Amino acid sequence: MKPEVLLELLENAAEQLDVRISYETLQMSIVGNGMRGGLCKVKGPEGMKWRLIVDKRATHEEKVTTIATALATFDTSELELSQKVRECLRTHETSSTSPGKRRRAA
Repeated sequence: MKPEVLLELLENAAEQLDVRISYETLQMSIVGNGMRGGLCKVKGPEGMKWRLIVDKRATHEEKVTTIATALATFDTSELELSQKVRECLRTHETSSTSPGKRRRAA
């Protein structure tokens, strides 16, 4: 599957999880371990929300890696995802993932 297509499918998965993705210009000193962004929880008028910040200068492959690594920490078992997206998320699960998967923002 082309990285551009996979990127779009991962963005749709993030939307289903209520994770807002924003593309920003990041300084490379902020980003490490081959990651081009990261996941954080921010407080807003509607309460705590998940936000994924991705370096807009990253390649499609790097964006896929960043988004898939972040989304792999969530419970996606009840989402409508293609088999390719599920395989991508499994590939990007890390040993640092906590034993329990994150839930959607409340």
